[in-house]
Amino acid sequence: MPQPPEFPASSPLSAAGDRHFDGLAEKFAESLYGGARGELRLALLDRLLPEMLALHDQALLDVGGGLGQLAGWFAGRGHAVTLVEPSGEMLARARESLEGSEVVFLQATLQSLPDGDPGSWSLIACHAVLEWLADPHAALATLARQLAPGGQLSLMVFNRDALRFSNVVKGNLEKALADRLEGKGLRRRLTPISPLTHAQVVAWSAELGLEVRAVAGVRVFHDYLRRPPESVADRETLLELEWRYCRVDPHWRLGRYLLYTLVRPETADTAIDSDQEPAP
Repeated sequence: MPQPPEFPASSPLSAAGDRHFDGLAEKFAESLYGGARGELRLALLDRLLPEMLALHDQALLDVGGGLGQLAGWFAGRGHAVTLVEPSGEMLARARESLEGSEVVFLQATLQSLPDGDPGSWSLIACHAVLEWLADPHAALATLARQLAPGGQLSLMVFNRDALRFSNVVKGNLEKALADRLEGKGLRRRLTPISPLTHAQVVAWSAELGLEVRAVAGVRVFHDYLRRPPESVADRETLLELEWRYCRVDPHWRLGRYLLYTLVRPETADTAIDSDQEPAP
């Protein structure tokens, strides 16, 4: 079996090549949630999740829960939440922001989720995690094993096609032509190391016996604007524009993130094996 790559002790990559966020939580919070784009992402999720998921107070496993925004959203709606996060720094911030809520905190990686009791969760959320892993296909297989028959997985991934388009808009033509889109994960820049395409998510889901029940694009316009909206009125207009087209073809396909509802059918008998070769 091949050995995992070795990285310097100071590298933010784990021994397996995954990107964790110890030492970067402040930058992560400011870059992703401290401005208009983070506000827009959360506002869209607030509208999309109740429409894309069948919610009835199920217990939720929030994998890679980060700063706890998603866990807080579900906990506030009556769900018992278990938040799993590998970064101790991120987990501490989540504990602080969710103090007083009924959330269980667990410092662990996605890959370390126990296989001893498969199919025990009827609702799992994994948002903006797979793109930071060296092997997102194996990670999706791990998540699939945790789903009970009829269980729902709310999966959000960083869109590789949107990253290519963004590079072209910025003038990085050679980079886009050569398809050099992945981040290296060795500096403070937050470019994902494994951005995914819609085709990959669809193919891997089918292989693992999961059905794609719904899909939406998150931030289909915002990240390509020459000048971000400055006034409250302009931000509200942009939100309504994003909401109107986030599930309309072809616009959703260029969302910075792609949001899926994946379901394990009640009668699913597909063997879920993380050692399978990923579909192209």
